[in-house]
Amino acid sequence: MTVHNEALRDHACLIVHGPDQPGIVAAVSALVSRNKGNIVALDQYSDNADGGAFFQRVVFHRPNLAAAMPEIEADLAETVGGLGLEWKLTDQSVPKRMAILASTSDHCLLELLWRHRRGELPVTIPMVISNHTNVADDVRSFGIPFFHVPSQGPDKSEAEARILELLKGNVDFVVLARYMQIISEDFLDAVEVPVINIHHSFLPAFIGAGPYKKAKERGVKLIGATSHYVTKDLDEGPIIEQDVARVDHSMTAADLQARGAYVERAVLSRAVQWHAEDRVIRHGNHTIVF
Repeated sequence: MTVHNEALRDHACLIVHGPDQPGIVAAVSALVSRNKGNIVALDQYSDNADGGAFFQRVVFHRPNLAAAMPEIEADLAETVGGLGLEWKLTDQSVPKRMAILASTSDHCLLELLWRHRRGELPVTIPMVISNHTNVADDVRSFGIPFFHVPSQGPDKSEAEARILELLKGNVDFVVLARYMQIISEDFLDAVEVPVINIHHSFLPAFIGAGPYKKAKERGVKLIGATSHYVTKDLDEGPIIEQDVARVDHSMTAADLQARGAYVERAVLSRAVQWHAEDRVIRHGNHTIVF
């Protein structure tokens, strides 16, 4: 079933990026106008006006958008594609389908479910998948289907195959809400949708178990969180959002972890919202966020 956000009915989002050159803004604006659209928001960025890369996000209103989409897309292919630019057009009234993978830590998972129930995230959540069962009742209390896929031992292939079976054709992106399993390169190749992760931002310091205990012992003064797209290079994908919080000598390792969980929840929620609103453009190993 397709779910529509009535406030965004007949609103499209156009993402354009590629080699910078004179006339892009004029060409895009003219294209929207001749397709009977009215621009309601426009953001753009060039990393170098002399031969650099250009990025643009345009939101426009067009009555009877769904019927007009094929004609607009054909125009984009000819006009924008003819300039050597990549583009993506989405109907903003159709929420993206977001699957969540979780483990035993529930703070990021419950934050996303709560914000979704309040209408703060423009997504639908077709499923939550976990390698543990302790979050099952909480997930089901939100009316979200829960699937338990155990993942034990060094060979994760069977678990990943089952997860892929659940995800295939049912989601537009995946969020790892403190899913404490390493995702294989084969899984990333097969899932064919973006995967977003969250972790503490001590990395590359304090690797492994007990990072907050190690941070306490080292006397850190700032803790934080990083949300990024997952690539085959563990925890090194393009960063979407980060934030920090100050801490001091009086705080225990448990205090640091609680403060860190608070930051993780906020950072992941913002990253999910920006991705769902088509505000993030990936460029190499970094992002432009409008």
